[in-house]
Amino acid sequence: MRRSLFLRIVEAVEAHDRYFQPALDCIGRSAISSLLKCTSAICMLAYGNCADELDEYIRMGEATSLKCLRHFVCGVKESFGATYLRRPNSQDLHRLLGFGKARGFLGVLGSIDCMHSEWQNCPNAWRGHFTRGHGKPRVVLEAIAYADTWIWHANFGTPGSNNDLNVLDHSTLLDDIRDITAPPVSFTINGNHYRMGYYLADGIYSNWPLFKGARKDIERTFGILCCQFHILAYPTRFWDMQTLKDVMYACIILHNMIVEDQDHIILSPNYDPTDDYENAHVDDAPPAMGYQARIDCEATLRDKVMAKRLQRDLIEHVYQKFRGHDFNN
Repeated sequence: MRRSLFLRIVEAVEAHDRYFQPALDCIGRSAISSLLKCTSAICMLAYGNCADELDEYIRMGEATSLKCLRHFVCGVKESFGATYLRRPNSQDLHRLLGFGKARGFLGVLGSIDCMHSEWQNCPNAWRGHFTRGHGKPRVVLEAIAYADTWIWHANFGTPGSNNDLNVLDHSTLLDDIRDITAPPVSFTINGNHYRMGYYLADGIYSNWPLFKGARKDIERTFGILCCQFHILAYPTRFWDMQTLKDVMYACIILHNMIVEDQDHIILSPNYDPTDDYENAHVDDAPPAMGYQARIDCEATLRDKVMAKRLQRDLIEHVYQKFRGHDFNN
């Protein structure tokens, strides 16, 4: 994380939460500065340290470090969540279509998968709800990422007794599609026209036109996220679910801010932002919503014949696009 980004975060949480603003302690001395409080919180997120491990480095007690962390993650989520956890707008979807076109996947909207985080201090009364089989209690994160590892959809808090399909049923991912409020994506491939984008997923997801099996960018994104914030790689030691959610969403927001700040956008040499995306485009406005329209949309969403046809069209398109290409050069 660059210094300029760190100072931007400090200014935002200081303006949002009085806890980070300058104050005096009980004997009239200056209290701990906002820089130290934010440094303590980021150290705990980045290294997964216990709160008392920062005593010698920052001269801050365990209770104060934990309090700083809770205030910090809440401040980050409320200050930056609307920007860095937003759903893609038309401009974002155009960029996604550009990524997909350069890689041979017309109409792809990202990669979807789930990550299971162990909950070490899960209350005994909830262990059966959060445990699958004879394993340990876990909490599930469902996420969708771009090719540049930007995470635009995150749903955290589903009990670990659920598999990926059950998590999808509890997710809000498909609400915009079913309500016909999402910007419709249209693309043509091998002469067949499709009015719905799709996500790259593994084999557990249903055979719908919305999901296509492939090696996913989201797996790499999960690896980067856990390397950046070791608190996610270790068993979670917090007791309440709300703190778990705040920590997870704060880490995702910080990750997206780092991706934006360091400009880690993976673009193909053939990517042109002014291209027409090879007959793939985002319509200016979604169609009018009605009861019959929602029924038709749900039927299209679950159309297995269309899913098979799209899979065959993508295989043929990728083969024709990269046939004879030397990937070693």
